[in-house]
Amino acid sequence: MMAATKRVTFGVTAAVMSLAFLAGCADSADRGADVGRSGAHGAKENGPAAAPKSPVRLIGDGSTAYTGPQPFQPVPRKLTPGEKPPQFVVFSWDGAGEDSQRLFSHFRKVGQKYGAKMTYFLSGVYLLPEDKKTLYNPPRHSVGRSDIGFNDAKGIKDTVEQIRGAWFEGNEIGTHFNGHFCGKDGGVGTWSKEEWKSEILQAKAFVKNWKSNAALKSVKPLPFDYETELIGARTPCLEGRRNFMRAASEMGFRYDTSGVNDQIWPEKQGRLWDLSMQLVPIPGRAFQTLSMDYNFYMNQSGATRGDESKHEYWGNQMRDGLVQAFERSYRGNRAPLIIGNHFESWNGGTYMRAIEDTIKTVCTQQEVRCVSFRQLADWLDAQDPQVLAKLRTLKVGQAPKPDWSTFLAQPPAAVAPAKHAERH
Repeated sequence: MMAATKRVTFGVTAAVMSLAFLAGCADSADRGADVGRSGAHGAKENGPAAAPKSPVRLIGDGSTAYTGPQPFQPVPRKLTPGEKPPQFVVFSWDGAGEDSQRLFSHFRKVGQKYGAKMTYFLSGVYLLPEDKKTLYNPPRHSVGRSDIGFNDAKGIKDTVEQIRGAWFEGNEIGTHFNGHFCGKDGGVGTWSKEEWKSEILQAKAFVKNWKSNAALKSVKPLPFDYETELIGARTPCLEGRRNFMRAASEMGFRYDTSGVNDQIWPEKQGRLWDLSMQLVPIPGRAFQTLSMDYNFYMNQSGATRGDESKHEYWGNQMRDGLVQAFERSYRGNRAPLIIGNHFESWNGGTYMRAIEDTIKTVCTQQEVRCVSFRQLADWLDAQDPQVLAKLRTLKVGQAPKPDWSTFLAQPPAAVAPAKHAERH
């Protein structure tokens, strides 16, 4: 993406089939059931489908617009006593944008092919042209500074096209903020709550004003109100989480995915669901790594281009590690599996192949729901807190005894809310 003369790295993170969700989400739109009742898809009984009648209401300069409820959203419902939860898997992308590699458009097609909804964390500066970079005033850095550069008109137009299409397909648009500053020298880990609020407001502003900023008045608007669409994020390098969460809680966010955790059931930290990245196996190694392409890349070749003869092996190792992580949840505690990625071709693109193979392997299995973070948060919000508390008693890979129907047969006794120290 970006200007033709500059390649910008997307948000590197440097931290070490049924008609319903069997466990609670009616997903008829995704599975080809009768959705004509919504007036948006499907055919009438006696004729072709009518065109959608969603009013379009432009917002601000027309960069965004209200176009009605988002299509292809499952309706969550509460687990019934004794009902096994589904296996949720979330595939997400940091710094999502479309460049000459066309990986954004490619993985949209992959998601459609295998019934996977995903979350795309957009970097706001990918909708800000280089000649308007002084509109960005990053905390603790000079005006117009960005560690991942800015964009040009073509890159902005291409990225907007992918964001628009992804949203209409039922995917979520989150944020990876703006300049992607890491480390002790003014990195996001040093920012105060108020500085995080400034960064969030600027990320929103670049999405809400890209038409004016890039002089692209004739391009179609993004089909959502970003004030209501934006409910979650992943911080650069997984740094600065404590103060970000304080800011996000006050600004109406619903989840954060910037932490590091095991494959256990999520809980809330304050007002936000903690949907942290997870530790997963590295086949053939005696330790685990984070469930993200960059972390395999770091462990395998030190985050530099490694021996080409090992590229295929490294991709297979990542795929097999993610599938092993999936299997221990799927056959164990059914904790949601959280996976993060970048639109990058590290080590010859082997990690992109690994992710595509993983999507193809896991999203096609019974009782598996490949969803966005928003959809997972919706499902969690619909559950009995006492049921979720009981699910959290299961350890990594631990299946309930003697079975799910017995383990969740009766509503559990009231569980006093636990006091949790904030993770850093």
